[in-house]
Amino acid sequence: QVQLVESGGGSVQAGGSLRLSCAASASGYINNMMGWFRQAPGKEREGVAAIDYLGVTTYADSVKGRFTISRDTAKNTLNLQMNSLKPEDAAMYYCAASIRPFSRVVPGTAPPTSGFDYWGRGTQVTVSS
Repeated sequence: QVQLVESGGGSVQAGGSLRLSCAASASGYINNMMGWFRQAPGKEREGVAAIDYLGVTTYADSVKGRFTISRDTAKNTLNLQMNSLKPEDAAMYYCAASIRPFSRVVPGTAPPTSGFDYWGRGTQVTVSS
């Protein structure tokens, strides 16, 4: 089992940047499929970005060109660089990991919403206009 702990959330003005990090307690999962999700009050959780074991990434249309998902294997950390933030990006952001070592993402499609087995507790992002 792995624990995921998100950090890096905060308040920023529109147009600003934040970098979220997700620390995994076990090294065996960081190279599996991992993803970032978000949920705003009154809305359903949505996939933001995902990365698979080959390093292939996929993004929600709403964040393409602004957000970048990456991982640091040496630090067992998943990152999400968020630039040009908009008020509609405000939400609780969660990271998630798959226990399956060869799960894939399909380039050019929305991040998968299933196949993730472990979830962090989230970090809050607030964007003011």
